[in-house]
Amino acid sequence: MTTVPPEAERLLENEPVMAHFGTCVDGRPHVAPVWFRYEDDTVEVVTTGRKLENVRENPKVSLSIQNDDDGRTRWMVTLLGTATVVEDEAETDAARRRINEKYDAPSDAYEENRLVRIDVGTASYRTY
Repeated sequence: MTTVPPEAERLLENEPVMAHFGTCVDGRPHVAPVWFRYEDDTVEVVTTGRKLENVRENPKVSLSIQNDDDGRTRWMVTLLGTATVVEDEAETDAARRRINEKYDAPSDAYEENRLVRIDVGTASYRTY
């Protein structure tokens, strides 16, 4: 069963917009901008630092994604899910290449980042 509406899936799969990745640290929210890739109710993020530790301590996460034109929101998607830090180097490298391609970055950019895979549980979507 698909959680994300098809029209929102299309936007998440194709548009290179920033996501705000919400994790939890010491019972408080920690939000940071990230690049991502969405496919089949799964989000891939390659990141480093505090976000990885937060996911390891509490895998419940959120992503807020929106697209604006000159400060006017066109659409927004909020995803809630469960994240896993993927330790496999080959999977991380492949995900990094896919994400960097989406954002037109060199395929080897951000080599220090680790893969976080998010299984989407619920989604909300709105156009303006």
